[in-house]
Amino acid sequence: MEAVLSSQEFGDGLPILIIHGWELSGQADQADFEPVFAKLAGLRRIYVDLPGMGSTPGNNVQHLDGIFDHIVQFIDVRLAKSRFLVVGSSCGGYLARAVAQKYADQVDGLLLRVPLIEPKDSRRDLDPITPLVEDAQLMSTVSDSDRTLLGDLVIQTSAYISALKNKILNVYHPAEAASDSKVLSFIRDDPERYQLSWSLDDPSAKFLAPTLILCGRHDDSVGYRDSLRLLELYPRSTYAVLDRATHALPVDETGTRRQMGASLMDIKVRKKTIDATVSLNTNAAAFWPNSQKLAHGCKTAIACP
Repeated sequence: MEAVLSSQEFGDGLPILIIHGWELSGQADQADFEPVFAKLAGLRRIYVDLPGMGSTPGNNVQHLDGIFDHIVQFIDVRLAKSRFLVVGSSCGGYLARAVAQKYADQVDGLLLRVPLIEPKDSRRDLDPITPLVEDAQLMSTVSDSDRTLLGDLVIQTSAYISALKNKILNVYHPAEAASDSKVLSFIRDDPERYQLSWSLDDPSAKFLAPTLILCGRHDDSVGYRDSLRLLELYPRSTYAVLDRATHALPVDETGTRRQMGASLMDIKVRKKTIDATVSLNTNAAAFWPNSQKLAHGCKTAIACP
């Protein structure tokens, strides 16, 4: 049987399934993750394109259940009974949680970046945008078109504005242009279609593998407080709220990315079985160095340095 999602793969070793956000693509996620994952030996990185996004046709998918069904078919064909890791961003984080729930016996680790917790907009716990770093003089030089493009800016520095503009124009816009707006709008505009038909918050189905949850302190799309409930559902989770970070995390890269702290994945191959010990560095700032500093942004005592 042929896999139902378009995908790109890099590297060999333990599979890591990477699920992008709404109206984005696997290629969009590569811009953020590959500079880190490419430095880690022994990882087979699999970037999928969800239905109606990237290179995967919409195929008249009707709801998130249908999108998840495509992910399940992909896993069953490409990964079969292999053990693997899962990464999900935004809506992809919501779907990654569903993958971890369904394949609990195969998933050895989970990374959630700015995860969608409440699919219904009206139920999200959000804060209004308040600038963290203000520069009225700089903002007076920003054109009206760029203000519209960039939206409300939490960090008003030249470096941040340049990095965010580059990400919007070269990552977000191409992905959005390639998406099937008719299919996706049909789902996104209906709160009942833009959610799975079962709960991911079932306390009897706790996920026991190591989990890293990265949230943006200034995320006005999914927020960060809703993710706190995951600490009970994922007993081995590390939870970090990153300073300067919005839903576009990471943005302000000013230096060369280096390997994450002690490493994100410490993969140990043992006789007959693969023991994937996911070493989730508590210094989450090392995930995207020179951008977010956990010491300034951690809003919980759990796993804070």
